[in-house]
Formats: sequence, structure tokens, C-alpha cells
Amino acid sequence: MSDISSTRMTRRGFALTALAGAGVTAACGNGVGNSNAATIDARVDATLNQMYSQYPNTRTLADKATGMLVMPLVTEAGFVFGGAYGRGALRINGVTVDYYATYKGNAGLQIGAQQYAHVLFFMTQDALAGFRRSSGWAAGADVEYVIKDEGNALSADTNTLTSPVLAVVFAQAGLRVGATLEGTKYTRIIP
Repeated sequence: MSDISSTRMTRRGFALTALAGAGVTAACGNGVGNSNAATIDARVDATLNQMYSQYPNTRTLADKATGMLVMPLVTEAGFVFGGAYGRGALRINGVTVDYYATYKGNAGLQIGAQQYAHVLFFMTQDALAGFRRSSGWAAGADVEYVIKDEGNALSADTNTLTSPVLAVVFAQAGLRVGATLEGTKYTRIIP
């Protein structure tokens, strides 16, 4: 009888073995050796080309910015409760230095889904440094919109250009009205 009970797995032993196995296999998805970074970079290049061709004056913003966070595709959906998710890259002097994911959650009177692209222009070194230092930067009232909700022209003036962070929201598609970045959180990722 004691021989049978020593070879039989208990529920506690099974649970501990499963947890140990999950810990070992968790390292398998660390992003090393995949092509996610190349995919994000290709999407960022295509998004920047689309923005520059649709809004040529954004090239001036890009030249003056100390860095740009490009989110090529953000998907947002909601029915009373909603959320958004997207991945992109932070570029400094035209070179990708980090990858970021954006998350947004909200509640209220809403229904629908949409996709859009957006670019954050960090116009000061302090704004860029603050963004990079934070463990999770949240866009709020300090973001000044240059193009929003399918605007037809670049609406930047001397007051706008002195803002530390400028946002361009474009390429919207879907059945939801409006796209704002307030409450959107950005977190550094390993793609």
C-alpha cells in the first residue's frame, strides 16, 4: 500500500509541477530570434511615408522634434466599456531606439470600433527624457493636437509649436466617432 501511494501524484504535487513547467516555458516567448521588430519597423516606415504624403508640413515637425513615437496601427473598440491596443517604435534622428505598446481603457456611452495611426512629436529634450524615463507614460492634457479626427490641413501655429508634445492622429477607419489620446498609456516592450 505504501508503494502505491508514493508513486501516485497528489494534487499539490501536480500543481507545483505545472507551475514549475510554466516558469520554465515562460522564457521561450522572450522575443529573441523572431521578426517582430522588423515587422514593426516596416509598419512605422509605411506610416511615416503616408503621413508625409498626406500632410507634407509634418516633415517640418519631424525635423524640429527631438524624437517621434510612431504607432502605425491602434485598434480601439467599445460597447459601454472600451479599450485600445497598438505597438510602435520610438525614433530619434530617424533610428529606432525602443519599441512601445499603447493601452487604453475607458467606460461610458460608446459603441463601435476603429483603427487609426498616430505620431507623437517630442519637441523638447525634457519631454523626450521624461517619456523614456517613465515606467509607463500616460498621454494627457499636455498633448497638443496638430491633426485630429480627419483634419484636412496641418493646424500648427507658433503657440502649438512651443508645446512639449504634439500629436498627429490620422488614417482613421471604422464606425466610431473621434479618436483622442487622453488616458492612453505607453509602455516599453521587447517585440
